[in-house]
Amino acid sequence: MFTFLLIVHAIIAASLVTVILMQRSEGGGLGMGGSPSGLMSARGAADFLTRATTVLASAFVLMSILLAVMATMSRAPSTIDASLARRPAPTAAGGVPMAGETPAAAADPVAA
Repeated sequence: MFTFLLIVHAIIAASLVTVILMQRSEGGGLGMGGSPSGLMSARGAADFLTRATTVLASAFVLMSILLAVMATMSRAPSTIDASLARRPAPTAAGGVPMAGETPAAAADPVAA
């Protein structure tokens, strides 16, 4: 399910980029051009592209939030790995050599 939604998200993103590039800007954009007497008038095409941009941008944001929630819910570890947890520092009674004591004597309590 996650992979399918990720693919849909990529399609929405590509469609959003395409629709934005098709809009007429001050420089002319990458629009199809042509005469206004075509299938849609220039104003109708602008309204359609504006609405399409709004819908695709909203779908992109909502899909991003949904995918983030799904990723945290489904892929969260069930247990905590304590293998890298900090160990408490050894104390004087825990094997640290006392002043004037050799390390071998401190490591072997029977020899002391």
